[in-house]
Amino acid sequence: MKRSIIYLTILLLIGVGGCMMGPDFQKPVVNSPTEFNYEMVKTDTVLNLRWWELFQDPHLVSLIDTGLKNNKDVLIAASRVEEARLVVGYTKADQWPAIGYTGDASRRDLNIMGNENAFNNFSALGNLNWEIDFWGKYRRATESARADLLATGFAQRVVQVSLISEIANTYFLLLNYNAKLEISKQTLNTRQEGLRIMNSKFEHGTIPQIDLNQAEIQEAIAAAAVPTFIRAVAQTEHALSILLGQNPGPLSSKAKLRDEQAPEIPAGIPSELLERRPDVMQAEYSLAAQNARIGIAQAMRFPSISLTGSLGMASGDLSTFLSSPAWSIAGGITGPILNFGKNKRRVEIEKQRTEQALLNYEYAVLQSFREVEDALVEIQTIEQELQAVLRQKEAAENAVMLSHERYHEGVTSYLEVLDSDRSQFNADLAAADTYQRYLNAHVKLYKALGGGWISPEEEKDAEDK
Repeated sequence: MKRSIIYLTILLLIGVGGCMMGPDFQKPVVNSPTEFNYEMVKTDTVLNLRWWELFQDPHLVSLIDTGLKNNKDVLIAASRVEEARLVVGYTKADQWPAIGYTGDASRRDLNIMGNENAFNNFSALGNLNWEIDFWGKYRRATESARADLLATGFAQRVVQVSLISEIANTYFLLLNYNAKLEISKQTLNTRQEGLRIMNSKFEHGTIPQIDLNQAEIQEAIAAAAVPTFIRAVAQTEHALSILLGQNPGPLSSKAKLRDEQAPEIPAGIPSELLERRPDVMQAEYSLAAQNARIGIAQAMRFPSISLTGSLGMASGDLSTFLSSPAWSIAGGITGPILNFGKNKRRVEIEKQRTEQALLNYEYAVLQSFREVEDALVEIQTIEQELQAVLRQKEAAENAVMLSHERYHEGVTSYLEVLDSDRSQFNADLAAADTYQRYLNAHVKLYKALGGGWISPEEEKDAEDK
């Protein structure tokens, strides 16, 4: 019995400290650019802030907080993280012996050739089954599961950052439609008043009917724009409600589009970007998980060493049951001899999958740099576009004032008034669109930089480091 315990201890040490097949994971080295082509460098960085708070809109912050708590995609991602955590424990359990028990009580009468051979049998045994992880198959599986857990955690972060960006973009779109609705209503009121005046002049015979018809056309155009933007506001509110995990409905907000302030642009450094982008980190840990599967496949080419044992009681009489110990211990080995290259191909398959995971990681890195470059040039060019549109809007407002004065003085026709009025209406709408795109470009940049802290716990952990 003592020797059995010694042998069992030796096998345990071998199983825990044996060799591990397959390559150890090495973080890929990527060729990072030293600077961004369109970077507008600042003296400090805001990469570590909750960047959506930089817009200084408490209502937006409240919406994002609600979305992070209730959005269904976020809740699904959180559940997947918990599932991956459970998978780690489930996989790790294969490294250790499986211990169980069996119990049996029976009475038999074989009645062979008229002889009564009735007998009892009672047994209670604890059993042990253990495949010793000599080649590291189960340790590699646990390593893969842990990497998958980390990858799933970063996948959750991807969902969170995407949700924050989507809520911010949809919110700014809602403010844009609200602004357009207000512009349309104001324009409609102005044109209705103008139509009233033109109708009075026509009745007094001071203007031709063509002028009245032109005024009616412009009033109808403005009247048609109002329900168009009412519909757009309602549908955008419904879309935003779904992002918040709520039933579709109206969302009250007193914020104005032009009151939203675009935040300062951070100085993004490529090396920091790789450490912050959750999709890049997800791809890295997915690569690590796949790399460990090579070791699992290689270990399956070698023999499996197993140990079984049992210890308990067995007796034909209950009175002697407790004084009838029984035990057994056995070792076994199984392994492949000829399977026509199946195990070898399994290893090659995992190597190819690892190569694919590496290429996916490299693509994620390249894509991250591209998205930052795109966002930076978008901010830079839309800002220039916005300045031009605002100049156009100011000029259109002045042209409307002058054209009305010229028309009342009899210097020009009513067509000039209508043309100036159309130009102002279009310029006002264009200014709202351009400013919304300007705000959305900042959202795109911060998303490309990996986002900021999601929770107060993350912020505290970062401050403690």
